[in-house]
Amino acid sequence: MSTKREAILHAWNQAWGQGDTAAFEQLLAPGYVRRSKSGSEDYASLRKTIEATHAAFPDTTTEILRILEDGDTAAIHWQTRATHQGTFMDVPATGRSVTVNAASFLRFEDGKLAEEWVVWDPRELLSALGIWHLGAGN
Repeated sequence: MSTKREAILHAWNQAWGQGDTAAFEQLLAPGYVRRSKSGSEDYASLRKTIEATHAAFPDTTTEILRILEDGDTAAIHWQTRATHQGTFMDVPATGRSVTVNAASFLRFEDGKLAEEWVVWDPRELLSALGIWHLGAGN
């Protein structure tokens, strides 16, 4: 297993799985940016997202299903499972179990994560919480 792979596994499991943002921060290059369909965010914003997620879903577990590496880039397929136990995005706790699947595409500089592109469908989460139906017409 490569050092980069080990660093990715550790950072994702600690941050998203345990809420330990310091472990994730150690992987990051100065100026790290995370990009998604909803825009870009720096580490300070991402840290708040992780903290809010863990406040609402304290039993979160994240599993890295696959990592592919190519030079200074990597792709990861990950899955997060949790129970909605606190307010999240103004939605009070539902007690529902959720599973979210996603992929992140990573670019490294000097061994540190400089850029991340995350791809996931928020409707998967909203459907699991019972506030968005994924059936025909949506």
